[in-house]
Amino acid sequence: MPHLILDYSANLATEKSIGRLCASLAECLAAQRENDERVFPLGGIRVRAMRCDQYSIADGRADAAYLHANLKIAAGRSEAAKKAAGDALFDVIKRHFATEFEEQGLALSLEINEFSEAGTWKHNNLHARLKAGSQP
Repeated sequence: MPHLILDYSANLATEKSIGRLCASLAECLAAQRENDERVFPLGGIRVRAMRCDQYSIADGRADAAYLHANLKIAAGRSEAAKKAAGDALFDVIKRHFATEFEEQGLALSLEINEFSEAGTWKHNNLHARLKAGSQP
């Protein structure tokens, strides 16, 4: 973990733009540090986007758009680390859509969901591959 899931209205951005945003958000997650240590393990970072073709926003105007980001993380990080990560991620999102925010109706949001490890199942070799220095 972390997994960052973007849900956005189809009228907001192109696939290329959303792809760049996903890459920027992944870099932001990887850059998070507390006490000189990574807040999130590199091998656990996932950023994905889901375009929503059917939606109704506010008063139904065609130019109204949205993006909602949901960061799912395992328990155990400090409140300061969670706030810093949320602030940094939301800044990346706001900067990415600054032009759209000026030109159309736009709702941007981010939430962080922390969960217990009890009740999750994982099978992942990415941590070991990164530790070994394997390249694709």
